[in-house]
Amino acid sequence: MMLNNKYAIITGASTERDIGTAICRKLASQGINIFFTHWNSDDLWAQNFRQEIKNMGCQCECLKIDLSHPDAAYTILDTVELKLGTPAILINNAAHSTNDGYQNLNGKILDDHYAVNMRTVFLLCVEFARRFKVAELEAGSIVNMTSGQELGPMPNELAYAATKGAISAFTRSLSQELASIGITVNAVNPGPTDSTWMTDEIREGLLPKFPMGRIGLPKDVARTIAYLVSEEARWITGQTIHSEGGFIRG
Repeated sequence: MMLNNKYAIITGASTERDIGTAICRKLASQGINIFFTHWNSDDLWAQNFRQEIKNMGCQCECLKIDLSHPDAAYTILDTVELKLGTPAILINNAAHSTNDGYQNLNGKILDDHYAVNMRTVFLLCVEFARRFKVAELEAGSIVNMTSGQELGPMPNELAYAATKGAISAFTRSLSQELASIGITVNAVNPGPTDSTWMTDEIREGLLPKFPMGRIGLPKDVARTIAYLVSEEARWITGQTIHSEGGFIRG
């Protein structure tokens, strides 16, 4: 499982309890060098987290960036190449989400979701692939985060569900294009995860829907992603993995 001297980009590692933070820690534990992006975060926390990863024996750099900016994808990849080298792994974890519903949905809400959840994710994927150096890197991996929107309705999250659904479709098609150059492309649905958004009331309502007796944690999805970027998963591409502990909908 060790992937020494490989570089991974992880977007959306902004607080201690983020899924992105758990992914960084898990990949670093396997010797993968880390580049993470953060936003709406404490700069001191980001620098302390960067040092934590470096203390694990890995190189680590970070960038505070607004992913809604049209050039965000290019800025991220330019910075990674300058500070670390050519990345072999891309984890599109960051997302934009606000409640809407049919009474509130408008053009600005749609545009805000599109900019982060679709435009920057899609441009990061294709630009990552364009810069991928087949001669230097034996294999590459892209993992895009989804939310199980195809498994059931997400009322009052119309823009979020629509843009996350687009990621699933994009993942399937892109995987066919990139297979020939050795890049796998998959998506992961972590299910409801106790990260930064859950309240005690939400936890109480969700717990009975988890047959394993607990709510999913960031480290659960981090383990799934670590597998998908490993050599053991080189034959898996174009898939959406529902890593949600048997979560019961309805």
